[in-house]
Amino acid sequence: MAKECDNKLECTCTYPGCPRHGKCCECLHYHLKNNQLPGCCFPPKVEKTYDRSFRAFIEAWR
Repeated sequence: MAKECDNKLECTCTYPGCPRHGKCCECLHYHLKNNQLPGCCFPPKVEKTYDRSFRAFIEAWR
């Protein structure tokens, strides 16, 4: 049986119409497959740029 990964109440992603909003497992798989990190890994100011790159992550936390 698959584990439910629904977390819509705590999802911090601001991308409008995201089909993975609140679905942490799907979101993580999608972004890692695309060499990115999900929006919840970034501070709010950086998350709103929709730049999910590892470079943006490193710069955000310097």
